[in-house]
Amino acid sequence: MSRIGKKPIPVPDGVQVFVDRRNVVVEGPKGRLAWEHRPEVAVAFQESDRQIVVSRQNDQRRSRALHGLTRALVQNMVTGVTVGYERRLEIHGVGYLASLQGQVLQLRVGLANELQVPIPDDIEVTVPDQQHVVLRGIDKQKVNQFAAEVRARRKPEPYKGKGIRYQGEQVRRKQGKAMAK
Repeated sequence: MSRIGKKPIPVPDGVQVFVDRRNVVVEGPKGRLAWEHRPEVAVAFQESDRQIVVSRQNDQRRSRALHGLTRALVQNMVTGVTVGYERRLEIHGVGYLASLQGQVLQLRVGLANELQVPIPDDIEVTVPDQQHVVLRGIDKQKVNQFAAEVRARRKPEPYKGKGIRYQGEQVRRKQGKAMAK
């Protein structure tokens, strides 16, 4: 049995959970998330204990694989509507900077043109200074996907370390041609 899948998900006060067939809806102080789970697993909300229980229909390989995944995704929904998710990006390089222009993130990262990245509606972006970008939202997948898209515009390069990286990310550095002689 899946160790992660069989753990019940505690639902804090102020969060409402609705389970209708395969649809799971979680509402909290930060917003509302809805998701449709696979038919191989079953999701049930126990009102008396204020917890969500995920169970699988059988012991087939696919059901076992989806058991823990479903539990983790529902847990992320509960965390998202109560606390939310945040991802921080750092910009390293001389002349590299970020700015916010309405619903567009502008990046100057050593290319001929300034990059214009449109911000999705459900993600809040702040730029505390020119070298840092903070992304916040209630959907973990969307926040991390947008962070990955921004980082992909100029990945950190291994020789000088210039580029966009996640906060705390270690970039493996190479010596370069001059050190080889």
